Formats: sequence, C-alpha cells, structure tokens
Amino acid sequence: MILTALCLTFVVFFLTNLYPNLEKLAKTQGNFRMSEEAVNSWLASNGYDKPTLVKYGQWLGVLPGWTLETEDGVRGRCINGTVSAEEAADAPGLCGILQGDWGYSTVFKEDVAGIIAVRLGNTGYLMFWVLLLMVPSALLVGVLAGMREGSPLDRSLSTFSILTTATPEYVSGVIFIAVFTSSAVGLKWFKGTATSAMENPTFENFFLPVLTISLYGMGYIARMTRASMTEVMTAQYIRTARLKGVSFHNIVLKHALRNALIAPFTVIMLQFPWLLNGVVIVETLFNYKGFGWVLVQAAGNNDIELLLAVSVVSVIVVLVTQLISDIGYVYLNPRIRIS
Repeated sequence: MILTALCLTFVVFFLTNLYPNLEKLAKTQGNFRMSEEAVNSWLASNGYDKPTLVKYGQWLGVLPGWTLETEDGVRGRCINGTVSAEEAADAPGLCGILQGDWGYSTVFKEDVAGIIAVRLGNTGYLMFWVLLLMVPSALLVGVLAGMREGSPLDRSLSTFSILTTATPEYVSGVIFIAVFTSSAVGLKWFKGTATSAMENPTFENFFLPVLTISLYGMGYIARMTRASMTEVMTAQYIRTARLKGVSFHNIVLKHALRNALIAPFTVIMLQFPWLLNGVVIVETLFNYKGFGWVLVQAAGNNDIELLLAVSVVSVIVVLVTQLISDIGYVYLNPRIRIS
C-alpha cells in the first residue's frame, strides 16, 4: 500500500509540476504578460526551480524545505512569510505531508488542510446518505431478481438495473433538475439548492443529488447480486434443502443469502473510490461544495498544492477500502481461511 501510494502520488506530482503548469501558475499569481525571465524568477523565488525528485521529497517531508535569502529577510517552504536569519534558523527543517503541512491554496488563499477537511466532510455526509439509499435498495433488487431466475419479476428488475447503470449521472441529474425543480415543467417538488444543504440539509434540497448518485451505482450492485444469487440458488445444498421440505423463505434467508452476498460485498467496497469520482459530476452539477467541487476548482485554476492534496486523499481512500474489502472477504468466505 505504501509503495502504491508513493508511485501514484509521484505521478500526480510530476504531471502537476510540468513547466507549462508552473508557468501558468506564475502568470496567475503575477501577471499574464510576464516575460519568460520574470516567470523563471518567480518560480525560483518560490522553490519551483528545484529538480522534481527534490521537490517531491520536500513535499513529502523527507527532505529539508527550500530557503531563499532576500534583501528583506529569509523566505522558505517551512517559514511563514519573510523573517530574519535568526528566526529562520529556529524554523523546522522538514515540513511536508508527513508533518501535516499540506501547503497553501493559491485560489482560496487558505491552508489546504482546512479546505480538504471541510469539503471532505461535506462529501462524506453526501456519501453516507447515498450508501444508505443505494446499498439496501440494490441488494433488495438483486436478491428479488435472483430468487427466481427468468420470472417476470426477474426480467423487470434486471431491465431497471441495466437502465440505471446505462444512464450517467450528468444525464439523470439534468433530467431531475428539469423535471422536479424547473418552472418550465411545473413539478416544483424539490425547493432550495444543494448549496443550502451544506448548512441546513433537508429532504427538498438534498434528495436529488443523493438520488442521482444512488441510481447509477445501484444497478451495478443489483446486477452482481442477482448473478451471485442465481448461482447460489442452483447449488447442490439448496436442492438438498428443498428436498428436505425447507420453506422457500428459509432457504433464501438462512442458506442462500449469506453466500450470495460474498461477491457483492467486494463490489460495494469498490463503490467508495467510484463515489469520489461520481461526486465530481454531481457536486458540480448541483453546486454542492464538497470534495468533487473543490477538485474541479483546483484543476480549473491550476492550484497545484490543492490538487496534490486531493490526490493524496483519493489514493488513501482507494487503498484503505481495498484493504477492508480483502479482510472482509476472508471473513465472509471461510474457504479462503481454510486454504
């Protein structure tokens, strides 16, 4: 996990620190008409002229931060503002991600750690309600469809699952906004905006973003659950239970359901990384200022430090959910422990 995290963050760091991106950053912070010499001078005065591996080590916090002596004093990565040489000597030598220093946002003019904490909290609240709606609904649809393969109920629920999976969030979201909030259609069932839901979430201003994300992920989980349930219902021990006279209700709940949920469990855990990507579209569409929204703002404004922080959080979420998935799969499937 550590090696994977280092590789992924280095790739993102390398791409965001390419010269065209640094040049755009310099002109954004200075003047768009800056000459090449002025751009190089700005990059040197802000520590961007170092080799990529050195800058990556400083960003991680395993190499000493850069310092620059000017006429007004000493500036540096680990120094807040411009200070005297004596004060600079007392400043910490290492200040990177490992030390909790996530950098400074050039767009929001705030510490990156504070921005990430607030926006990730907003997205976490959104994801909680998405999972609360999506997972039980998808499992119910999948189990009902897989209990009796080929029945009219199976065909209907399978068609519904395929339709939800085939409809991207930016399509369903626009449809929901046009139908349920627009005055042109007249169905003003949901009032307020998702922006107001960050401070005062209600059913009217928060349900549409939750429904938009849930529908897209629901179909995939439901299809996997149906396939797993169908396979289990044809197993030998299920046939034996039927021959013994066990009721169909008990067969499904006591014998088939646990084994049928082994494969969907892995799929459900994979939804966490997908939700981080899915919220980018939905949060931008509904103007819900969460993790996805701040990613769009950072990418659109070339906020390098904020982009790197977003990549770190994304990598951690992906790796941790994969670890939980592997551990949970072992507990759900005793054959893995025995082998």
